[in-house]
Amino acid sequence: MEIIEKYFTNLKAEQKAKFSRLKELYTIWNNQINVISRKDIDSLYEHHVLHSLAIAKVIDFKPNSKIMDVGTGGGFPGIPLAILFPDCEFYLIDSIGKKIKVVNEIAAALQLKNVKAEQIRVQQVKDKFDFIISRAVTAFPSFVNMVRKNSSSKDNNSLPNGILYLKGGDFEDEVAQYSNRITIYPCATFFSEEFFETKKVVHLQL
Repeated sequence: MEIIEKYFTNLKAEQKAKFSRLKELYTIWNNQINVISRKDIDSLYEHHVLHSLAIAKVIDFKPNSKIMDVGTGGGFPGIPLAILFPDCEFYLIDSIGKKIKVVNEIAAALQLKNVKAEQIRVQQVKDKFDFIISRAVTAFPSFVNMVRKNSSSKDNNSLPNGILYLKGGDFEDEVAQYSNRITIYPCATFFSEEFFETKKVVHLQL
């Protein structure tokens, strides 16, 4: 939990309380339904929570923004961002039902009224969103093609509507075709831990 407060110094008491419960909740649920690798649960705050919050170092979502988390798995990046932005709407989807069960249980335990989670494929989602977020669920061009239809045309935030994608390693070839519509933010700019040296937040304007 200290690592979150290190980089987000203006958290309210309620937000701190919710972040502090994540380790306990994910440990309990991970023992029943494996959504995080067993060896990674001890690094939950750095590898999953803080990594998710890298998006918040790129954009401060305005109230009433609508955000869809595609392939959310156990709720990343959606759950940490929903804690940080209680006035925004988060729609977390995954094709695997047991993962959505974990998300729903954790959202309920934390009383996250701004989270809706559903077992559904993104191809079936017709709603529009300000931003579509994800943690590298597939090759970037494939992801763009799947979610392009879900991007709202009206911009309300400091960044144009589109995709915010958490990605690691070298992927310049994947994004070359988007040229002037794409911006890459190295996570090492925000966070000093070694884990973030190769991690990036990718913004694509749709």
